[in-house]
Amino acid sequence: MMAKKKTKKKQEPSLARRQWLRVRHWLRRSLMWAVSFTVLLVLLYAVINPPITWTMVGEKRKLGQIDREWVAIEEVAPVFLRSVVAAEDANFCQHWGFDIKAIRAAMDGGATRGASTISQQTVKNVYLWQGRSWARKALEALITPVAEIAWSKRRILEIYINIAEFDEGVFGVEAAARHYFGVGPEALSAVQAARLAAVLPSPKKRSAAKPSARVRQKAAAIMDGAETIRQDGRSACFED
Repeated sequence: MMAKKKTKKKQEPSLARRQWLRVRHWLRRSLMWAVSFTVLLVLLYAVINPPITWTMVGEKRKLGQIDREWVAIEEVAPVFLRSVVAAEDANFCQHWGFDIKAIRAAMDGGATRGASTISQQTVKNVYLWQGRSWARKALEALITPVAEIAWSKRRILEIYINIAEFDEGVFGVEAAARHYFGVGPEALSAVQAARLAAVLPSPKKRSAAKPSARVRQKAAAIMDGAETIRQDGRSACFED
């Protein structure tokens, strides 16, 4: 009579192993929910205007109130749109969210600014916080391509010009045009448009109404750049 083979008992995972598997499971689920929620928000803002940004929240807490009114891109002077693109991201119509040539040039020149596209700035302003932390830059890099897929270039620019800060507590071109020049965004002249675009990098240190010599010089360069991108077709993706 043959002896029965002993069956090996399946060794159960240790307590530490079980805990790690449980944590990994919830981390995976949390990541999936975070990604899904972000994609949903991006898709939502393709048709719904962002109600507020973290920067606006911070300024409202500090100042008590902010000046902001959304305006459709059709109601903004085209010269202002070209001025913003010329000042911030001349190749806006030609890249997919990241301007690789500008990034390389900035790295080679040791620059800390100049490689961030309008798409990246829009994502940062809408979904993230200010600052230069690696965490924020990583999230910005992940969300930007999604926004480029979900939004048209015209929509990206529309959101950008409505959430950018032009002075302390003054957000968007509608508020900025009336704050600085007493006109609506549709009536901005080439000079006024260029001066507004010139204050975008440092809105709390520069004035479009009382521009310094440096701001005047920058505005003059922006005017030339705006005309250049109109003539060479680099404004085609956001103009009618």
